[in-house]
Amino acid sequence: MIELPLASSSWDEREISALHRVIDSGRFSMGREVETFEQEFAEFVGSRYCIMVNSGSSANLLAIAALTLRKKNPLVPGDEVIVPAVSWSTTYYPLHQYGLKLKFVDVDINTLNLSLTELSAAITNRTRLIVGVNLLGNPLDYNSLFKVIGDRDIILVEDNCESLGATLNTKQAGTFGLIGTFSSFFSHHISTMEGGMAVTDDRELYHLMLSVRAHGWTRDLPTSNEVCGKSVNEFDESYRFVLPGYNLRPLEMSGAIGQEQIRKLPLFIRKRRANAAVFQELFGEIRGVSIQQETGASSWFGFALILDSQSIDRANVLRQLTADGVETRPIVAGNFVRNPVVKYFDYEVHSSLDNADKVSDCGFFIGNHHYDIRPQLEKLAELIGGLVAQKS
Repeated sequence: MIELPLASSSWDEREISALHRVIDSGRFSMGREVETFEQEFAEFVGSRYCIMVNSGSSANLLAIAALTLRKKNPLVPGDEVIVPAVSWSTTYYPLHQYGLKLKFVDVDINTLNLSLTELSAAITNRTRLIVGVNLLGNPLDYNSLFKVIGDRDIILVEDNCESLGATLNTKQAGTFGLIGTFSSFFSHHISTMEGGMAVTDDRELYHLMLSVRAHGWTRDLPTSNEVCGKSVNEFDESYRFVLPGYNLRPLEMSGAIGQEQIRKLPLFIRKRRANAAVFQELFGEIRGVSIQQETGASSWFGFALILDSQSIDRANVLRQLTADGVETRPIVAGNFVRNPVVKYFDYEVHSSLDNADKVSDCGFFIGNHHYDIRPQLEKLAELIGGLVAQKS
């Protein structure tokens, strides 16, 4: 048995102690623990502001909500948004929910991120927003992306929910766009069990997100803010609503755990990259198997493999892996346009999605971890290499 799960706990006595600290305080709803974590997270990634929410999906919703509410050039229903055809569902749902038109563009089969060649051809004078998704820890080539955008007034939002700790030219992934989003769900680089963050350097967007996160009220806004005039009378401002908002607030427990996890993150990333070096060495030479090519310095959420359908039967591989205790998943959601939910979207497909189809039909990924998994990777490479050899 190989025994390689998709994810594993990175908690120890420090996280347990943090939980007890919150329990002892008697304060469980969003408060100082969350605020402290937000400050530490913003410092780690190099952003001016961070807003913690209850999930990475909520962070995406919060980001799009804020862009529709800002004073200058807000997004409006019908605006065109370019998205990669391979991503998670809640990359797309907020765009649909705010009435935007999605344009699906193919991915690069090597990096698995948005194809910049296809993007260049897909941009029109109606394009208002590009959602850059950093897939499985791998940053999109933002230097090249900005060259494609040129001097056009196009907003960039970065879905970095799978790629905390990745860098491009030493700059943290998630900080290239006007807003960047992150996840701290159990299977991610840090785990607050449920949780997500949005970061920005824009003061207005920060204040909009503060209000939208909690009912659209004014309570969490500073006296001087970019949303509304605010009284110093706390009673008047306790239940005053100025924006159409949600309840996306995290728990104090999540903030307390996040503080412990962010301290461990540099070590987690080093371990994941060490495993990735082994993965690249072992799998890079297996004929009939392609692996994700790194852009910048990936934080290696997991390890994607794309099989040559002429050389190896994926269904057989997956059966063998399951029998050996190796958990697998599709590469995120594969070609998302294949999902029946898109019938609700206002969308179009640019050109063809051949690479996204290949990701769907021939790809899968396995987990990476914050500890050494060389023995499992060696056995896995031997197994898959043997299956390929039998077929050829």
